[in-house]
Amino acid sequence: QVQLVESGGGLVQPGGSLRLSCTASGKDESVYAMGWYRAVPGNPRRQLVANHISDGRTDYGDFAKGRFTISRDSAKDTIHLQMDSLKPDDTAVYYCRADYSSWSLAKDKGYWGQGTQVTVSS
Repeated sequence: QVQLVESGGGLVQPGGSLRLSCTASGKDESVYAMGWYRAVPGNPRRQLVANHISDGRTDYGDFAKGRFTISRDSAKDTIHLQMDSLKPDDTAVYYCRADYSSWSLAKDKGYWGQGTQVTVSS
């Protein structure tokens, strides 16, 4: 049973920073990709925040470029998302996701965490 444990959400003022972390466990295979997605209030669709592939490639949503940085500790199947210059529009539930193959990523068959709330407000 794959388990994704997320941490680091909370309340922050506009312009502030937060760091999210997620650790995957429970499967005796290497994780192919790990990333963060978010669901903003009023829209259940999860949009890409940032994704890290095992070969070192990263992918970011347009809104995240230049402000957010994803990093990965492969030895621990852990990813971190450093979010800087946060805006009220970044308020959302942030979900960690793990894919154990490129097929899983392409077919949207990955594993999801339960989500962590990020609120940006003064």
